[in-house]
Amino acid sequence: MGGAARRRPRPSFPEVPALAPPPPRRHDMEPPVLSSTEEIVELYRELSRHPGLSAACLGPDITTQYGGKYCSLYTEWSQRDLARAENVKFCRQYLIFHDGASVVYSGPAGTCSEIKDELLSRESPSGALKAVLRKVPGKENEKEKQFLEVWDQNRKVKSIDLTALDKHGSVYDDDQFGCLAWSHSETHLLYVAEKKRPKAESFFQSKAPELGVSDEDTGHPKKDDAPLKGEQFVYHEDWGEALSTRSVPVLCALDIEGSSVSVLEGVPEHLSPGQAFWSPGDTGVVFVGWWHEPFRLGLRHCTNRRSALFYVDLTGGRCELLSEDTRAVWSPRLSPDRCRIVYLENDALGPHQQCSRLRMYDWYTKHTSTVLEAVPRQAWGAFPGIYCGALPVLCWAADSRRLVLDTAQRSQQDVFVVDTVTGTTTSLTADAPQGSWSVLTIDRDLLVARFSTPCCPPTLKVAMLPDTGREAQTRWVCLQDAPPVPGISWGVRTLRPPLEQEHPQYGGLDFDAILLRPSEGPAAQKPPLVVMPHGGPHSVFTAGWMLYPAALCRMGFAVLLVNYRGSLGFGQDSVASLPGNVGMQDVHDVQLCVERVLQEESLDAGRVALVGGSHGGFLACHLLGQFPDTYHACVVRNPVVNIASMVATTDIPDWCLTETGLPYTPDALPDPAQWTEMLRKSPMCYVDRVCAPVLLLLGEDDRRVPPKQGLEYYRALKARGVPTRLLWYPGNNHALAGVEAEADGFMNMALWLLKHLRC
Repeated sequence: MGGAARRRPRPSFPEVPALAPPPPRRHDMEPPVLSSTEEIVELYRELSRHPGLSAACLGPDITTQYGGKYCSLYTEWSQRDLARAENVKFCRQYLIFHDGASVVYSGPAGTCSEIKDELLSRESPSGALKAVLRKVPGKENEKEKQFLEVWDQNRKVKSIDLTALDKHGSVYDDDQFGCLAWSHSETHLLYVAEKKRPKAESFFQSKAPELGVSDEDTGHPKKDDAPLKGEQFVYHEDWGEALSTRSVPVLCALDIEGSSVSVLEGVPEHLSPGQAFWSPGDTGVVFVGWWHEPFRLGLRHCTNRRSALFYVDLTGGRCELLSEDTRAVWSPRLSPDRCRIVYLENDALGPHQQCSRLRMYDWYTKHTSTVLEAVPRQAWGAFPGIYCGALPVLCWAADSRRLVLDTAQRSQQDVFVVDTVTGTTTSLTADAPQGSWSVLTIDRDLLVARFSTPCCPPTLKVAMLPDTGREAQTRWVCLQDAPPVPGISWGVRTLRPPLEQEHPQYGGLDFDAILLRPSEGPAAQKPPLVVMPHGGPHSVFTAGWMLYPAALCRMGFAVLLVNYRGSLGFGQDSVASLPGNVGMQDVHDVQLCVERVLQEESLDAGRVALVGGSHGGFLACHLLGQFPDTYHACVVRNPVVNIASMVATTDIPDWCLTETGLPYTPDALPDPAQWTEMLRKSPMCYVDRVCAPVLLLLGEDDRRVPPKQGLEYYRALKARGVPTRLLWYPGNNHALAGVEAEADGFMNMALWLLKHLRC
């Protein structure tokens, strides 16, 4: 697994010379922070207009009469529309002229246009056709419908009402199970939908008599779809947070010519299929199957659920296991020559996010090999390991030997090319600006990526992938630039815990923090500090664009984003060091980081606040109680406050036990000692010491950290006379990502900090 991830200089802040302590200042002499509600509204409105780049698709190459080549690039973007209180999707097209080795010229073709009601879309392999899954509002008293459309280069050639066909329930458009896959022959489409559920009715449902005519009299047989009695209120399990409408997925195939849909048979009853594609030769379907016995656990952001790769033969319905069946697998991707399938693999159970293995299955030899193993320790100059939610849908190079992926590398995100034969890796962004790089697609070795930094919204980049051995010479061209947001400077600093806080088994681990601070105006002199630990706990802040930190920094706050030990991107040892030590190791890492930046940076130690969501909220509440003299205000979103009371209500009970350091099995019932241990590691143990005012933001539909967690903390604070306020957001789940909730949450957070930090 040789690596060529060359280290590049990391931005840092200049050393602050030691000065004599300044005399105490009056409140009116403190550097001003933007405090007008109207101005904050306008600031948020301005920054929220920056769109995010979500997808890209390259059209076929066209050769000009002069021998040059060009192709179209279709991109999809998402932007918050505060007036409509929704995210709007829009597309923009570009032309890319290239000579096969480099991009000669590129530029936009036309203006943006909004995409309406598209749930999924996919170009056919040749680029001649496009499939679109579209939702269509129902007419009076009718439910919303779903149509599957096929377009050629001139018009819509098919429009099939899937709702009217009534072969299945709603089609899945999520990125967990969902897919829209063309057959290699371009005659069929494959997708995933909810299994059709039999109608149910009351035992006492009365029917209008049919004038004394019985089925026997007319010779009509009894209908197969007659409603089932007593089934109205049967509980149907689902897949948890953000997947509450997903229960029993089925694989479905559309015959485009015949406009007919069939539900594929042969998938074992104990599996939930998804992430499917057509096998070589279109003889069957390859899919990921998740075990749902004895019961379903939450699947969103949980790459540790037992699953495997399967092939179901369309002629005989035979289902064949292609991978080990004791691991967790996802993101299978077929090579262009249709000979190999790569996929990501984790251990089942354990931490929800880990350093993943890259595995490869040879379709013809039936041999499975490990291309990349998990990396115990991150080291500059070597491949950091794979930490990603999914591989790009198109990730293979044209040679069917190399593939590209993006992964966290400490507090940044980089793009690497992997040689699947030798296992060597090369960074394609080592000489590019530091920040957050993500692969959108690669086709015919034309690579499309997204890039951002904490002060630069997402930009669109393209490059030609060089030949094997020359990949480090990749040259990126900017297609769609976004000017940096003024007034924000940032840098990454590395910290090492003191000897007494080293992990006994995983010693020598360090961690990072990203510090944003105002770079202009009076607030740049000695701004107040907002400390933000991330959630997970096994996730990471990469140095990319984030709306809340950028807006707070523009207001005049310094923002500290802490990647404590246990974060992704630092090696599997760092991930493994945290379970059993939550509430201690992660809390001490954040506190060490805060104390260090207060010593080394020109910041106002008398005005320090905490902001965090989920496990970040868990840490914020811990820090309030364990270090009450440091913090003067706090804002938490859907925080974990009592692991012991959460275990019976969350969609991830395994998280509660695993992170506490206890073994999890589906039939386990915690004993009194285990309940005690879960409570002992929870912020509720320190609630008596909390004195800083706390604002709680709770999503009513949160299945991951149910809102009763926040209510529990709210009542405990109220009973102790601590100033607290609770905001309750209907129709929002764990992320509080609804446009209205996100905007309202920011405004209330900003005003809470201004009030209680005396800004």
